[in-house]
Amino acid sequence: MNYELFRIFAPSNTKFMVYKYDFLIIGAGVAGMSYALKVARTGRKVCMICKTSLDEANTSFAQGGVASVTNLELDNFQKHIDDTMVAGDYISDPQAVEQVVRMAPEQIKELVAWGVNFDRKDDGSFDLHREGGHSEFRILHHADDTGAEIQRGLMEAVRNNPNIIVKENHFAVEIITQHHLGVRVTRRSPHIHCYGAYVLSPQERVDTYLSKITVMCTGGCGAVYLTTSNPIIATGDGIAMAYRAKGTVADMEFVQFHPTVLHNPKETHPAYLITEAMRGYGGILKLPNGETFMEKYDERLSLAPRDIVARAIDKEMKIHGLDHVCLDVTHKDPAETRKHFPNIYQKCLSIGIDITTDYIPVRPAAHYMCGGIKVDLNGQTSIESLYALGECSCTGLHGGNRLASNSLIEAVVYAETAAQDSLQHVDLYDFNEQVPEWNDEGTMTNEEKVLITQSVKEVNLIMSNYVGIVRSDLRLHRAWDRLDMLYEETERLFKRVKASRDICELRNMINVGYLITRWALERKECRGLHFTTDYPLHAYDK
Repeated sequence: MNYELFRIFAPSNTKFMVYKYDFLIIGAGVAGMSYALKVARTGRKVCMICKTSLDEANTSFAQGGVASVTNLELDNFQKHIDDTMVAGDYISDPQAVEQVVRMAPEQIKELVAWGVNFDRKDDGSFDLHREGGHSEFRILHHADDTGAEIQRGLMEAVRNNPNIIVKENHFAVEIITQHHLGVRVTRRSPHIHCYGAYVLSPQERVDTYLSKITVMCTGGCGAVYLTTSNPIIATGDGIAMAYRAKGTVADMEFVQFHPTVLHNPKETHPAYLITEAMRGYGGILKLPNGETFMEKYDERLSLAPRDIVARAIDKEMKIHGLDHVCLDVTHKDPAETRKHFPNIYQKCLSIGIDITTDYIPVRPAAHYMCGGIKVDLNGQTSIESLYALGECSCTGLHGGNRLASNSLIEAVVYAETAAQDSLQHVDLYDFNEQVPEWNDEGTMTNEEKVLITQSVKEVNLIMSNYVGIVRSDLRLHRAWDRLDMLYEETERLFKRVKASRDICELRNMINVGYLITRWALERKECRGLHFTTDYPLHAYDK
């Protein structure tokens, strides 16, 4: 479909453009593309905004797989529900958990119908993995690059759909609400409404995208930390935009650190992920001298949930003065290891490590945000006509800690419920023709670009040193004070320069860092992924 049909030119005396779409999707991972395919079936006009290219999303970096009950002889929904509640430290929303678990099998069928290939056994049944926290083998996968395979299958379906327009290298600056019409909007204001978004084009022009329904699918915020398994684009944009628009966010203290990324100082954004499936396969965590250590922390040993494993590794590294520990699969059959983990094998080999004979050096890294923009069972946020899906949302599924491989299936299930709900409401909304153009005054000097780069490094250091795996009130207050100073500096700069991706990302990183720190300060207990030395007791132990 020719997008020119949907382009509305602004008056001839201005350089800005105005676009109108029934559905505006900001982000292009599994959540955004699944939603786009579902609503595009109706023939509606759908636009998908991509920060970089369609294939660069957190989804592409998900190695492990997708959790779903498919083998009913050994598994059932209640087991999956129970595993999710245990991993979430019993603060997951039971309704959200049940919805995702029970809807998962049908959504797996839809992924397959869209062209996604999962590994199968000779008899045609799925070749299921088991990962940490799961009581049964229920992880569907494609070798060790499941996320990339899902992204490939969905990208092909999206590109072949004439109703979906993909805008690559476009960056959403702000979502549009009554605030931009001159109305005072506070967190107590009822009926805040989203009219679309201001979007920075590759020509560095901020255009107006009007929509009836806007869907935030911007992924996570791992890039606020020094080392992350996320791509460098994971700067928490959607969460920050929704929060600035006075939307509700929740559970921001629960940042999941993946216990095992490949220790390679040359690669930190993203650090190469060593999938949890490798521990499910039989990998054993050891110190570089060959000693095991997980028996000191959990009876499930290397298959304990990620928060326990990450804290254990963090503690062992500090005790022994190490910059990494090791994952050992040398006792496994080499041919089987190469078959199950071909990409990890080749990646490690490229830096001189043969995983069939050598230990894999690993360390924790920021991996997944369990909190985010608060949504209901249909993905609807507290802002009317704004939905949020995927990692930027907080559905309540993950609670205090995400169970391995639950996130991809959550994205597809909520894409389904959001599509159903938004299709029922889209005709109730009109395009708001009163939205003003973006104020594009200002310039950007090289000196200011240097300041932005330096501020990003400061945010990384603050978050990693003070708001990491182990926290304390002293560290959190120090982070708060430093982030507040960066916030004031950056807002002053933002008001006098032209909008650019760099300064917008910095604003978003500071906003998200503030939210993580604030929520961490408010939780006066150790719970889920939040571990503080000042309140060592769990809620149940008080």
